[in-house]
Amino acid sequence: MTSTYAVLSEGLEKRFGDVHALRGLDLAVPEGTVCGLLGPNGAGKTTAVRVLTTLQSPDAGTALVAGHDVVREAAAVRRVIGVTGQYASVDGDLTGRENLRLFARLLRVPRARGDELLERFGLAEAADRPARTYSGGMRRRLDLAASLIVRPRVLFLDEPTTGLDPHSRNGIWDAVRELAAEGTTVLLTTQYLEEADQLADEVVLIDGGRVAQRGTPAALKGQIGSYAEVVVAEEAAVPAAAIVLDQLTGAEPVLDAGRLTAGAVVLDPSVTLPRLVRELDLAGVPIVDATLRAPTLDEVFLRLVARVS
Repeated sequence: MTSTYAVLSEGLEKRFGDVHALRGLDLAVPEGTVCGLLGPNGAGKTTAVRVLTTLQSPDAGTALVAGHDVVREAAAVRRVIGVTGQYASVDGDLTGRENLRLFARLLRVPRARGDELLERFGLAEAADRPARTYSGGMRRRLDLAASLIVRPRVLFLDEPTTGLDPHSRNGIWDAVRELAAEGTTVLLTTQYLEEADQLADEVVLIDGGRVAQRGTPAALKGQIGSYAEVVVAEEAAVPAAAIVLDQLTGAEPVLDAGRLTAGAVVLDPSVTLPRLVRELDLAGVPIVDATLRAPTLDEVFLRLVARVS
């Protein structure tokens, strides 16, 4: 284990009765980067965060955060991290300003730090209103501000934009980008793969409590080639389009009768758009549109996790 990693775990195990939440989880997050931890419900993302932030002890394995062991040096870990959970933890009866001043007092930080964060997160005008009157996006921003009262070396964000509208989500994304630019290491768990694509330097795909794949978003997309999608003129033609895609790509097509589309991952570089259109025409499939594009992280996740399941 070296000091170049802000978060480093080896063989983390955690059980809850018969549920094996973590099965030898290995993470290595370099300092000053954003790591996106992705996985389906029950993959172990939240359990990993709880272990790394000292809220739960692992059954086996080791982990260092900012150079401190999460079990033997839990107090030292807590002094250098910030945590924003899945749900805003602010007190609705207190104003935004009072919430931050409370955290500042508990952490022995000048209360001016709270006022600075209210400005930074666009909450100054609402600072003296009870937090219960805030919108969901405002409460999430206040929660994030509270986690930054002590300028953390490592910030853990556990699905920070769940349930937010696009405008509020973009505001959180901007805040994460600013923090990373200032040198804070961010470990982000999310089910929004676009979020990881926008923010993460590295993506770690986990499934069943272990790492399935890791790499930059671009590198992961490059592993599965391109993605073909066909829009047909009528619902009855969707299965026929799927047959053509299956024959060309060898991958199981994804059908959406409501959108009149069929799509499939393309690994063979000889499958070009003109060839796809020609094969559809020869099969008599009435198409409205056909595209061959880079895959999204959603498609990457479904493909790569399927390989190791």
